[in-house]
Amino acid sequence: MQVRVDGVVVDVGHPKQRAVLGVLVVEANRRVTVDQLLDRVWGDQVPSRGRETVYNYVSRLRTGLRAAGVEIRLERHRGGYLLAIDDQTADVHRFRALATQAREAHDDQQAVELFEQALGLWRGQPMPELDTPWATSLRAMLDSEWLAAVLDHADVALRHGRHAELLPRLSARASEHPLDERAAGQVMIALYRCGRQADALQHYEALRHRLADELGADPGADIQFLHKQILVAEAGLALPRPLASVGEPAPAVQLDRAAEELATAVKQQWTAEAEIRSLHRPAPVRVQWSSTERLVTGEHEPLRGDILDLAAKFRRLATRQLVILGEPGAGKTVLATVLTLGLLADRKPDDPTPVLLSLSSWNPHREHLRSWLARRMVEDYPGLGNRKAYGRNAAARLVAEDRVIPVLDGLDETAPSTHAAAIDALDQAVAGGRPLVVTCRAADYEDAVRHGVILAGAAVVEIQPVELDDAVTFLTAGRVPGHTRWDPVIAHLRQHRDGPLARALSTPLMVDLARATYRDPASDPAELIDSQRFGNRSVVEDHLLGAFLPAVYARRPQPPGLPPAQARSYDEDQAHRWLTFLGRHLRNLRTRDFAWWRLVDAIPPPVRGIVFGLPPAMLFAIAGLLARGPAAAWAYGLSTAAAGFAAQSWGTRSAPSRVEFRFRGRAVEFLGRATIGVAISVVIGLLWSLSIWPVVILALAFGLGTGLPAWLETPTKADHASSPATTYAQDRVATLVFGLSVAVSIGLFYAFAISVSQPHSNLGAVADPFHLNRALSAAGVSALFGWFVFRYVGAACYGPAGFVIGGLAMAHHISLGLGLAAGALFGLAVGLTTALSRSWASYQVSRAWLALGGRTPLRLDRFLQDAHRRGVLRLAGAHYQVRHTRLHDHLADGRPLRR
Repeated sequence: MQVRVDGVVVDVGHPKQRAVLGVLVVEANRRVTVDQLLDRVWGDQVPSRGRETVYNYVSRLRTGLRAAGVEIRLERHRGGYLLAIDDQTADVHRFRALATQAREAHDDQQAVELFEQALGLWRGQPMPELDTPWATSLRAMLDSEWLAAVLDHADVALRHGRHAELLPRLSARASEHPLDERAAGQVMIALYRCGRQADALQHYEALRHRLADELGADPGADIQFLHKQILVAEAGLALPRPLASVGEPAPAVQLDRAAEELATAVKQQWTAEAEIRSLHRPAPVRVQWSSTERLVTGEHEPLRGDILDLAAKFRRLATRQLVILGEPGAGKTVLATVLTLGLLADRKPDDPTPVLLSLSSWNPHREHLRSWLARRMVEDYPGLGNRKAYGRNAAARLVAEDRVIPVLDGLDETAPSTHAAAIDALDQAVAGGRPLVVTCRAADYEDAVRHGVILAGAAVVEIQPVELDDAVTFLTAGRVPGHTRWDPVIAHLRQHRDGPLARALSTPLMVDLARATYRDPASDPAELIDSQRFGNRSVVEDHLLGAFLPAVYARRPQPPGLPPAQARSYDEDQAHRWLTFLGRHLRNLRTRDFAWWRLVDAIPPPVRGIVFGLPPAMLFAIAGLLARGPAAAWAYGLSTAAAGFAAQSWGTRSAPSRVEFRFRGRAVEFLGRATIGVAISVVIGLLWSLSIWPVVILALAFGLGTGLPAWLETPTKADHASSPATTYAQDRVATLVFGLSVAVSIGLFYAFAISVSQPHSNLGAVADPFHLNRALSAAGVSALFGWFVFRYVGAACYGPAGFVIGGLAMAHHISLGLGLAAGALFGLAVGLTTALSRSWASYQVSRAWLALGGRTPLRLDRFLQDAHRRGVLRLAGAHYQVRHTRLHDHLADGRPLRR
């Protein structure tokens, strides 16, 4: 265990103290309890005053590291300690990250370089002085990771034509691991490509004899196939394999296409959003900015400009890294939007694409910035996930090759405890001059920098207060000549330039709210100059925040020809109540992003369990009543009600599926999946001794059911951004497909099982009242179903329910007609359970339930779209956000409306 600062080894104490630090580094950014430290460092030889020893060691580590100039946060956390560091400063985590990047790389040369960087971090056996069970297990795990990386590196290097260079090392490794077939195969390939076919064949024979002598086994299928290729001197084996299949475009061409279509999507997305936010109608409030005077940046050339020339000034930066600071409401998001559109306005084909994202969901302790960027890009531009169009991991490759400019809005909206770590992670991620734009509240950024972290290469500018003349220009833009409503306000502002109203109107947010609040010609903005009513800045701002909703929801005549969704009017009190509920819902989730698929979290888990779990249980109970009578109905109903209650309350729901129906070119995959379904139906027929015609029907049902998902494909192009409406429509398709396929398949099987299966099936003779073998097989299938819909909680819940139903389902036969009716109900119950585990169906039930209590409108999606058009909400990919955090907080606090 070593600590180095600028290449110089720092003394971190004696072996046990180093071992404590080693454990914390291995578990970096995760809490380690004192008991775990004692167990991992001392094993069964814990000193008599072990806990005090740990406290002393940690204290010495803090002191010694800080004295050596190491910036470290070793924090006490609930009975233990947490070492908060950037993963990339620790070799063990850097090794894993580099190995992962290498395996995901689409370019062989890049993969080889990444693997070599990863393997170059190894200095020997990890912590050899530590002899505890944990350390032994750790060394075994790391050794296996090292060997896997070594073998993966060899595979890529061989593919890259480096067989002659690698042969000595490959031979040595094969000698160290004489029974490792993969290592032997790499030696055989290298020998063959070096023109030594006979030696390659001899190496195979030696491996075969060793396996037979020591294990009594033959070589595996892969190395046997390689042996045959060498034996016949197959031409394709002599050359490195191509990266792209025949007929596919080259990876570089695919990535170029992805970059161009991403630029199109970003431009369309934010142009539309700028129109919704009326950034060009009239022109936005003139926002001026200049280099900050705060001590948060290194030496940079002074900058100054306004909202219209930010893109041009950004292009002229020596290092295209910029931090935009401002007070709440200063216009940071507007500036980021205008900058994004400005960079896209005259973008050249080789220029990186600016991608504007909200930072609120990033946790730098849990996810590397580049990983988060790639994931968010796929969420907001799902076409990037199409492998056929753009190759594997197109978003990650765009990020890795600096084909995007991250424009990251709202660093202050991440958890306050992560601000310093976030700046440090950003600085490391953009090392080497990679482009970056970040916005943040000035005070939050300054506070984070006090912890010793800084974006070293970034210019830092700060938004200036709105000039009085600029505010007046915006407030009076477009007014009819002769209208003098604003004249008293303007006169008051000029006379009291430092008064409460002038200070309140020094931010673009408040100027915009004032214009919206007094847009109606019947309103009187002169009330703002009442010094008795508005004696300080906060009162003015609170009034404008509270008066915004009544102004935008005021009833006005609608122009003819609007669609019903756009012509709908809402009562301002209703809108306030609904938006307040949504604001509190987001506050409880600790996010600013409203995702429609998380509306289900607004219902308490026990209530959710009843509302979502009871309807399928009632259908199961009716199916049991038809199949075996009241006793089975109670057994079916109670077992599935209990399973549904627990799974729906605490199970893990899947995120929305971003898929579309695609039929062209999907025939082969459909037939492959359908064949699996047919095979399943045949197995079922054999187990339950069904006659030919039920098996044929089941084959058609299972074949169609398993084949249907083959028609669901990731959107084929990345030139359209995701939105709540598109995500909603795409997940609806997936929900209906999965629910229907499961309902038909399981419903038909259940119908035949209780009506036409033979008394003596391959699972044994039917027994009354309970059949154990069938109960066990049904429990296994039900557990798999539960895992599919609700992961581990679902498996634990639905396994026992399947046991009860399987044991009771086929104790005696009923008529085919009654069996089909029971099967239809049973299949409907299973299909409904499947659907309610997915986002679209759970959203339908959630909004209906919440609407019953008046907390949301029944047509919540229509209301949200309307709020977006009115400028109350803004869009960020598939999420809605309240137009500004101050308005969000105002609503979440339940502040009253101001009329």
